[in-house]
Amino acid sequence: MSDENTWRSEYAIETSASPETIWSIFRDIRAWKNWNAGIEQIDIDGPFASGTWFTMKPPGEDALRSQLIDVRENVCFVDETRVGDLAILVAHRIEPLGPARTRIVYAVDAHGPGAAEIGPAVSADFPEVLASLSKLAEGTR
Repeated sequence: MSDENTWRSEYAIETSASPETIWSIFRDIRAWKNWNAGIEQIDIDGPFASGTWFTMKPPGEDALRSQLIDVRENVCFVDETRVGDLAILVAHRIEPLGPARTRIVYAVDAHGPGAAEIGPAVSADFPEVLASLSKLAEGTR
């Protein structure tokens, strides 16, 4: 069931990069801005692990505080960003498809006031971000 307080979507890309290579790029949170144009500045308050908070500033916007809520090496990580009563969860999954094929999935789950408007805005650049991530991962061997 969908209403203006719930919004979900998934974006995916296939790559020849290994899950381990993709994971090494995910883990280097301070370097995200090098391949994600939606990040001007990013800082993490501790290790890349469940429970750690990070601050991300999109270009021309206020910084947002997010928390890593589920981190599983070479498999996925989920971050949660809360703005008032709105919660936005993004699962970044790494799915092995077979020899030298991996699918990277960004799944967005927004709940709360304005989710149906904010969700699409938050994830508008995900196809470009995934393409950039895949290109970087394929060149990192």
